[in-house]
Amino acid sequence: MRVMVVGGGVSNEHDVSLASATAVADALATRHEVARATIARDGSWTVGGDALAHPALVAALADVDVVFPALHGVGGEDGTLQGFLTTLGVPFVGCGVEASAVCMRKDVTKAVLAAHGVATVEGRVVASAADAAAAVTALGAPVVVKPLADGSSVGLLVARTAAEVAEACAEQPMLVERYAGGMEVDVAVVELDGSVRVGSPLEIVREPGGVFDASAKYGGEPPFVVPARLSPELGARLEEESMRVFAALGCRGLARVDWFVQGDSLVCNEVNTMPGMTRLSQVPRMLLDAGVPFDDLVDGLVRGAVRAFETV
Repeated sequence: MRVMVVGGGVSNEHDVSLASATAVADALATRHEVARATIARDGSWTVGGDALAHPALVAALADVDVVFPALHGVGGEDGTLQGFLTTLGVPFVGCGVEASAVCMRKDVTKAVLAAHGVATVEGRVVASAADAAAAVTALGAPVVVKPLADGSSVGLLVARTAAEVAEACAEQPMLVERYAGGMEVDVAVVELDGSVRVGSPLEIVREPGGVFDASAKYGGEPPFVVPARLSPELGARLEEESMRVFAALGCRGLARVDWFVQGDSLVCNEVNTMPGMTRLSQVPRMLLDAGVPFDDLVDGLVRGAVRAFETV
């Protein structure tokens, strides 16, 4: 097949996306004809090194069988590009418009999961100093402050006072959550050529009172344990609940469901619809441990996207 792999984008995760796109394109190139596309930080496109205005871009997209949007964050993972490709009738890897938009907004994800009876970390949207004081009073200290719609743990921090929360939320509304203890575990759910697979759970080793922020994720060897140190019974529950979350949010293709395991309780943290896709990223490592090599993973995602489009 002719596959266009898109990387870059306008979000804070531009560089991370470029790494994902390179890994995906290199893997697919052993089995398919690959067109490499990059979205610059200003939103302009290049395909195969050539800058393309919108009419030429539409023509280039019409010439491929499927698009792999290895884009993270706003403008690429939030339904924007997915809507464009849907309008053009071009198959693409990953979630559709609605699920992409819902999962990009952490507060909306919580609301949908709550309606399906899935426990999530208690939190509030904070947009003012008064909101900050109310949030700390309701949630207790410390709290975790994170952007409403961003990934790669960008802007994630722990705050211990209302003043610290207010400062963190001074420029834009943020999500403030109760600090969740227990084990942090990720689960990958993927659809490979028509069949749903769940990767081995991945444990993120945290320092007491710490968070898995951008510096921990990209500042060296990430603190991952695969498979996570869970009982078989708890592992089976995590798999079942992750598939339930995947279905409740209307996901397709792939998603990474992040959890806090607190004793026998499972609390959903958030859902990422286009997680990092280098060979060392969480989802590929989880699938590799489950017996799916990286090249087979990206090939299966591409074939699954085409199959899903043909059955609509």
